[in-house]
Amino acid sequence: MNQDVWVPLAGVAAAVVVALVLFFWSKGRPFAEGEVFRASRLSVGNRLFPAQVLITPTSVVHYTPELVGRKEHSIHMAHVASVSIDTNLFFSNVLIETTGGTAPVACHGHRKADAVRIKQLIEQHQTQYYRTAGSPAAEVSRG
Repeated sequence: MNQDVWVPLAGVAAAVVVALVLFFWSKGRPFAEGEVFRASRLSVGNRLFPAQVLITPTSVVHYTPELVGRKEHSIHMAHVASVSIDTNLFFSNVLIETTGGTAPVACHGHRKADAVRIKQLIEQHQTQYYRTAGSPAAEVSRG
């Protein structure tokens, strides 16, 4: 092949590489506004599509992007039974158990500070939930 063929092929290959990098980068951006914690791309299972956890005053959302689409698992604050942190050498895992008896939601590959913050936010929002509108006493007084 001569030089004239290699130049367009190199341009196409570079464009494909740039498109792939941008695609995987976009899949790793925070999926919502607020307290979103993203797993490290260096952790196992998060290299291309890092899992994310969103903590709101009413729910915990575990979000996992996929090649096409996504997986989301949402848990209302009233249904969070416990939050466990498993700290390893480099990354931490957060296990969120529900009152429904299903398998806990496992969030792998977070920094230790993020794992601690996830647990603090869940406990803070649960405390607020049970002190105000979500408490049984508030339900009786409204009824």
